[in-house]
Amino acid sequence: MRILIIEEDTHQGKVLLDALIEEGYQADIAENIGDAKYYLDIRNYDLVLLAWPKTQNSRIDLIATIKKEAPKTSVVVVSERKDKESEIHALRSGADDFVQKPLDYDILLVRIEAKLRFGVSNIIEIEELIINPEEEKIIYQGEEIELKGKPFEVLTHLAMHRDQIVSKEQLLDAIWEEPELVTPNVIEVAINQIRQKMDKPLDITTIETVRRRGYRFCFPKKIS
Repeated sequence: MRILIIEEDTHQGKVLLDALIEEGYQADIAENIGDAKYYLDIRNYDLVLLAWPKTQNSRIDLIATIKKEAPKTSVVVVSERKDKESEIHALRSGADDFVQKPLDYDILLVRIEAKLRFGVSNIIEIEELIINPEEEKIIYQGEEIELKGKPFEVLTHLAMHRDQIVSKEQLLDAIWEEPELVTPNVIEVAINQIRQKMDKPLDITTIETVRRRGYRFCFPKKIS
């Protein structure tokens, strides 16, 4: 499970980051809206922790952007605001939960766990193809397809961004924990495995190469 922390308070952001990593989550931290939009553009998040300071009324508008681009992502607002009107405004703006500061980290972690457990499913269904990221499972026409590890993650990321061209660099940033330590060739290897283990045996095309730009999920598309 991957979580994005949007928190301009460097100390609190670091404490949150450490707590989430210790619990086994993958987590990133953005200290401003620009960085947050960058992360949201290149990675899929199961949950966003959005800090809402007293001095930034417009911060809450980011929820609409998150929900438009990734409706299955839960958003938990953490705020110094203690008035009922702010909580109502956050929830009506699309937030899935509202937590007041100062934070009780034990309680916050339990609430995050609950949101992820009962949140909207990330299962992708396109005609007879089902991709289940939570169980790392692919089913086509009722039969399970054997595709695991990085090839599965590449396929899933592209499927979540279908109709978009995704570059090798974006795939590396989204999937590999330390993208700077691997070469773009690992993407080609993963794509080749998808085509060998899935596309050719099933006589379908799931991913097309867009020359010099990257890859695009294109299912359903029959091989000609």
